[in-house]
Amino acid sequence: MSKHVDMRTTVTLDDKYALRSGRIYLNGLQALVRIPMMQHQLDQAKGLKTATFISGYRGSPLGALDLAIKSAGDFVSKHDITFVPGINEDLGATSVWGSQQLNLGPAAKYDGVVGMWYGKGPGVDRSVDVLKHANAAGTSKHGGVLALAGDDHACKSSTFPHQSEQAFIHCMIPTLNPAGIGDALSLGLHGIAM
Repeated sequence: MSKHVDMRTTVTLDDKYALRSGRIYLNGLQALVRIPMMQHQLDQAKGLKTATFISGYRGSPLGALDLAIKSAGDFVSKHDITFVPGINEDLGATSVWGSQQLNLGPAAKYDGVVGMWYGKGPGVDRSVDVLKHANAAGTSKHGGVLALAGDDHACKSSTFPHQSEQAFIHCMIPTLNPAGIGDALSLGLHGIAM
């Protein structure tokens, strides 16, 4: 029984964003940055011109996502990814909801926009109105949205411990729970497709 061995002689820090196949090494936040890059590549292979719009609350447990996006540098612009921080979770969610309406007018630059929103558990609670209405409105034909909740089960940096699944169920938003970084990549793409 033969086992596949990666025969590359050099490994670079850019591999996590540059390589389209093979083994890569990245952390969870870097995986979240890679998801829209992978979706962009899939869309390009279908002949679609798409972009990604990311917004969320920088104080969440996923708050370092903005730093991961910034450190990805040219890979972000090469894949038409735009990050605009939200002043709070619900304004970020409202902005992402708006990204799904960009191709409704005649002057659309893209065939679709993938949205990614992130927030802390209490921010999920305060954003239920926009999350519920955005989910009911749906996404653009070639868009899709991932809503990422940074939960603080042990209440280390929050006023209350929280778990966001119940709020997402209330909003009729499907919940995916990756068990590791590989799952985050595949379930992220699956969530966009849903």
